[in-house]
Amino acid sequence: MSEIIDSRSELLFLYDIENANPNGDPLNENRPRFDTESSVALVSDVRLKRTIRDYWYEYKEFNGLDDRQDIFVRETTYDEGDKKYIKDGKRRAKDFQEQADIILAKCIDIRVFGGVIPLAKDSITYIGPVQFQMGKSLNKTEIIEEQGTGAFASTEKKIQATFRTEYKIPYAVIGFNGIINEKAARYSRMTTEDKSLLLEGIWEGTKNLISRSKFGQSPLFLLEVEYKEPFYIGNLRQRLKLDYGEMNELQIRGTNDYKLDISELLEALKENKEKIAKIHLKLDSRLTMISNGKLITNISKDEI
Repeated sequence: MSEIIDSRSELLFLYDIENANPNGDPLNENRPRFDTESSVALVSDVRLKRTIRDYWYEYKEFNGLDDRQDIFVRETTYDEGDKKYIKDGKRRAKDFQEQADIILAKCIDIRVFGGVIPLAKDSITYIGPVQFQMGKSLNKTEIIEEQGTGAFASTEKKIQATFRTEYKIPYAVIGFNGIINEKAARYSRMTTEDKSLLLEGIWEGTKNLISRSKFGQSPLFLLEVEYKEPFYIGNLRQRLKLDYGEMNELQIRGTNDYKLDISELLEALKENKEKIAKIHLKLDSRLTMISNGKLITNISKDEI
């Protein structure tokens, strides 16, 4: 049986997106979330968690059937008369007899991300061991508009089809900071196997975002730093830079246009080497890393 996590880890995840919408804002015409002051794209932690949940559900088949694992936070329905309705949180909790032990045993997303379990007369809150900061692009970018026509008219007796406007990012490298808190894992019962499935979900889930608005996203870089003690460096994403030479930053359109400068990141890892137990890195072959102008092919405990 997999053991409960007993050590802290820090995560750094990068993916790129080309001519797509990484995280639309439904209150702003579904435009990509964007910091107008710094001209960088934003992606919420909720979007990344949804990517991971969807991967677990669709590709690992964590649907609760035949004694499989389940995803608590997902859309489920119930029938009443001849109509079908979406369950609220209380009805969802009843699927597990309103028993916290059953929910924690069955639902990987609660063990990993935490959540509020609404009961008939009370609620139980679990703080998620895994937390992500808001994702931001490492490069400045912009929002572009694309006009198109629909296949149908808006109403009857129209001679022209409807028009649509889509908002996209031409290219961006999105970075996320994350943490796995071993203290919270004691209460939510997150295991080492859950951690492996989390890392798989981050990478493979991003790769399998193939809806119309999300197609064009690919994982580039996933770093896990395991620590010997309750400590973490922090702000790993902020220690990265894109080296695009003389090119205009807004003209970047792919990994061939830049190198990932990890100089500050390596320096921080070296300064805290005695507190680090292990370093794991998954890297896309398209990405070129440099440090102080020199080519770097890997990051490991033995090499820092």
